[in-house]
Formats: sequence, structure tokens, C-alpha cells
Amino acid sequence: MNFNLNKKQIERFSRQIILKNIGTLGQKKIIQSKVLIIGMGGLGCPAAEFLTRAGVGTLGIIDSDNVELSNIHRQSLYDINDLKKSKVIIAKKKLKKINSKTNVRCHKIRLNKGNYNKIIKKYDYIVDGSDNFKTKFLINDFCKASKKFLVTGAISKFNGHIFTFDFKNKKTPCIKSFFQENKISDDILNCEYEGILGTVAGVIGTFQANEVLKKILNIGKNLNGQILILDLLNLNFRKVKFNKIKNI
Repeated sequence: MNFNLNKKQIERFSRQIILKNIGTLGQKKIIQSKVLIIGMGGLGCPAAEFLTRAGVGTLGIIDSDNVELSNIHRQSLYDINDLKKSKVIIAKKKLKKINSKTNVRCHKIRLNKGNYNKIIKKYDYIVDGSDNFKTKFLINDFCKASKKFLVTGAISKFNGHIFTFDFKNKKTPCIKSFFQENKISDDILNCEYEGILGTVAGVIGTFQANEVLKKILNIGKNLNGQILILDLLNLNFRKVKFNKIKNI
């Protein structure tokens, strides 16, 4: 880290820098970090915003969709003027207004087995903001094979789930150790049918950003081998431990 923070950087990030767990060295780590967000919806928007505000140096964003009217109540980077426009293009414009120094890379694609490797290998930390289990299992497999740090979020109604997986540790369980791939239904993540309170998406997406920043800084405790379950209707929060299943 042979660079010094300039005067504007010190002022911009001063409230982070004064934290004893961060300081100038920690802020440099954030600025040099490379984070990929998969899905720029209810989870990806707040995660991208707060990582940008924190000073993440390189932020990749993946989404093939355009903004729809039903997105706006929970997808915080979009407004009525963005309808029918590409989510990643609009998100980049908004994020660059927040922090012009963050290098925002747009990937207007749907992640699949044919394109994941050339994209994911460029990043160290992955945020899963997808809204279906097929994609979540795919991301899980990609990150496991690439030994990446993955933060997965899931939301429905008034509830949120958060996982973190540090796949550099061979003992780390993956999402398939908690959800059995052949027995899980996307219905529980379907906002169109199940519904979602917009603030729930904001809370969980912000939690995901927080877990990434902690990992970049190597501070605090993580959820490796646990799931954090939040019931925001009744304000119940709990962590559930799960173990790695053999041959998964």
C-alpha cells in the first residue's frame, strides 16, 4: 500500500478513519478492494450504495434487467425517470455521483456457466443479491471453485437471511449444506407472489455491505458456518449454525 490518502480522501472518510479498527491503513484496504455485486435489485442497490460511500475502489455490478415501476419501492438507486432503462447503467450513474473515484464496472448480462469465470476472477469479494435459488446455487459453486469470499442474502415478506462463506477455508460449509438443492422452491423468494416490505430489502442489503467491509478490514466476527435470520415484523433475530455436508 505504497500510497498516501490525500486531503479530500481524509476529509471524506474521516468518520471511518477515526475508528480504531480502521484508521488510514484500513481505509487504504477499502480503496484497493474489488467487490462484485450480482443482482442490482432490492439487495444489490443498498449494498452497492454503501460500499461506494465507504470508498471501495472497484465495484462490479451484474444485472441484465431494466427498471420497472414495481422495482422502485425497494430498489433504492432508481426513480420514476429510470423506467425501461438498464439497471446497471442507471446504477453506475447514481453511484458515480456518490463517489466519482469508485471504478464502477457494468456487466449487463445474466451470469451463467459460460461467462462466470472471466468475470468473477477479477474480484475478491462477491455479494449475492440474486432473487432465485438456481442463481444462488450457481454463484455458490463459482465462488467455492474460485475460493472467493461470498455474502449471500435472501428476502421474503418481512424476513431476511444472511450467509457469509469464506471459501479459502476448506472446512467452510456452502449454501447447499443449508438448503437442499432439489427440495427448495423459488416461491419463497418471489416478491411478485409472496410480497416484500421495501425496508427489509434495505436492511439486508446494508448488512451484506457491512459483512464485506468487515472482511476487507479483517475485523469483528463473521457468519461462517451460520445463518443470520431476521424477522423484522416481530423484531426477532437469531443465528443458526449448520455444518458442512460431505461431498458437497
